Amino acid sequence: NMKTTWVINETSGADFILLGLFLDMKHIRFFIGAMLVIYTVALTLNFVLILLISVDSHLHMPMYFLLSQLALMDMMLVSSTVPKMATNFFSGRRNISRVACGTQFFFFLTLGIAECILITLMSYDRYVAICNPLRYALIMSQKVCLQMAAISWAGGALTSLTHTAYTMHFPICGSREISHFLCEVMAILKLACEDVSAYEKAVIVTSIVVLLIPLSLIMFSYALIFLAILHMKSPEGRDKALATCFSHLTVVCLYYGPAMVVYMRPSSYHNPKLDQVLPVLGPTLTPLLNPLIYGLRNKEVVGALRKVLISTLNL
Repeated sequence: NMKTTWVINETSGADFILLGLFLDMKHIRFFIGAMLVIYTVALTLNFVLILLISVDSHLHMPMYFLLSQLALMDMMLVSSTVPKMATNFFSGRRNISRVACGTQFFFFLTLGIAECILITLMSYDRYVAICNPLRYALIMSQKVCLQMAAISWAGGALTSLTHTAYTMHFPICGSREISHFLCEVMAILKLACEDVSAYEKAVIVTSIVVLLIPLSLIMFSYALIFLAILHMKSPEGRDKALATCFSHLTVVCLYYGPAMVVYMRPSSYHNPKLDQVLPVLGPTLTPLLNPLIYGLRNKEVVGALRKVLISTLNL
């Protein structure tokens, strides 16, 4: 019958099957609809933020250049997961080829690691701006900003390439069903024939390097920043510095929180439901919240948006 044919088609060949969140979810249509709305709004907000930073000369500053890179990464990150998830649902097919799986895994990991590096460098930018303002323009030159962006992209791509190549080289035995909505390292390793416990430990070590070391640097930067803020004589300067730092720390929590829970636990402590939900929340909600946190709380960005709207209406 039709159902049997569908199953045979999906399990034949080298395709994986993404089981994802579809198996026992009651309101799946509402969930997919909500994901598509969030995806559309996130793309729009991040595109508007990049546009404002590029057209407004007042936003041609190191902080906003780095923010535009973060917005670009967010757009690509959310695009690496949601469209495929929605396509699988509406087409009724959940299969994904081995090449497509490796490609999705590579981009998802590249962008995730690149954002971790970039957020760390953004904390250094705030440290220089608040603790060493007289030398800010000299230290955070255009060349340094471009180098920071290049380090973020290259660091993410090289680390991801290593893990993608090694994860995808393991032979798969029996079931090719991935208990996830995307091709994710831990989910793929569960299907491997060989003993992958040593590599799982390597993933945890990499996670410590990629997550804990940058997080430690961020916390150290902000400890110095808060000490500098306490010694500020101007209440206005103090409030502005605190507002900027609060925005950045909120983003830090949104990125590092879910990632640490998913990737820094031994496999024996993994919860299948939690491992599915957190990767949905991280790469989908953070691209939506970032432009809201940085945009609506930032007078310069709001001012640039107001100017663009007024000039558009005057046309």
